[in-house]
Amino acid sequence: MTLPPGERTPLRELALLFLKLGTIAFGGPAAHIAMMEDEVVRRRGWLTHGQFLDYLGATNLIPGPNSTEMAIHVGYGRRGWPGFVVAGFSFILPAAFIVTGIAWAYVRFGTLPAVTGLLNGVKPVVIAVVLQALWELGRSAVKTPWLGALGGGAVVATALGVNELVVLAAAGAAMALIQARRQLGGLGAGLATASGSGSVGIAVAGAATPFGLWPLFAVFVKIGAVLFGSGYVLLAFLRADLVVRLHWLTETQLLDAVAVGQVTPGPVFTTATFIGYVLGRAPGAAVATVGIFLPAFVFVALSGPLVPRLRRSPVAGAVLDGVNVASLALMVVVTWQLGRAALIDPLTGALAVLSAVALLRFGVNSAWLVAGGAAAGLILSAVR
Repeated sequence: MTLPPGERTPLRELALLFLKLGTIAFGGPAAHIAMMEDEVVRRRGWLTHGQFLDYLGATNLIPGPNSTEMAIHVGYGRRGWPGFVVAGFSFILPAAFIVTGIAWAYVRFGTLPAVTGLLNGVKPVVIAVVLQALWELGRSAVKTPWLGALGGGAVVATALGVNELVVLAAAGAAMALIQARRQLGGLGAGLATASGSGSVGIAVAGAATPFGLWPLFAVFVKIGAVLFGSGYVLLAFLRADLVVRLHWLTETQLLDAVAVGQVTPGPVFTTATFIGYVLGRAPGAAVATVGIFLPAFVFVALSGPLVPRLRRSPVAGAVLDGVNVASLALMVVVTWQLGRAALIDPLTGALAVLSAVALLRFGVNSAWLVAGGAAAGLILSAVR
């Protein structure tokens, strides 16, 4: 849903915000979404918590990079189709340029730059930012005891390893049944849900396939169009196509590429940018980046206009409520996993606590905290 002309956000403002977020948003999709919530809900008031949650639920139901899709949703909501393009591209480009620079150094010198100290300082800040977003969004999402119980169940199911799509679909179906029972006076109604599943086939090893830009584009369009899940799922797809089937990469090169996508700011899917550069230099980086992100723009274009209409239907709105709570449950589990990896000693624990106090008590902008965490990490690394 676009806004009346007087309420639209200037394209320059959209571009500057998402260029900033694409430059400083470390920590994966959960952290990126938390930073977006801080900027577009609480600081700028562009969206309500409810609207933000609806977009979050919608992005979890389609393939592709969730944080990039959130940026595209916000851009479309604030400025229509021009905002759709500007917000999405602005969020992707900083990470793509950073990763291209690292890929150039990798090809030139054969190793990855050391960034461990910087990340040790950034990760605790990211945990605090995500926890703040979970608190704010959770207060809007958990509207009833039913939704609270559903969210708790979704956390348990996700922690036990149940597939995230199953968790989302089950939560949506449960709330639809509850709403239908209310409408039918307790007679009950069924909700049939169908979900497709992508699988990574086992390719038969053979001779290496000659490299080409069009085949590279096709590989990444396919991955972007079918990939749900974490960076580990991305690793499985990349290995099946680029190592086993096409023999374009070695196992070591693939792991290095995934590491770069994980440790740089912005979308993890810029792993494709690194691989494209290694295989085809600058043209390869551009082709791979466009290929893996193009499906996200298509899926948001198809699904985004439907979100406000779904909210107006009582049953469809109940499905969104269930999916929203389950989406936050996924973020809770991811945050727990990130916290275990990030809070490795008393210093990182103290940094996380100080960041949480700065956010919750004093309202410090998350961008400044990330910059401060990076500086602290580099200083501590140098001292040690």
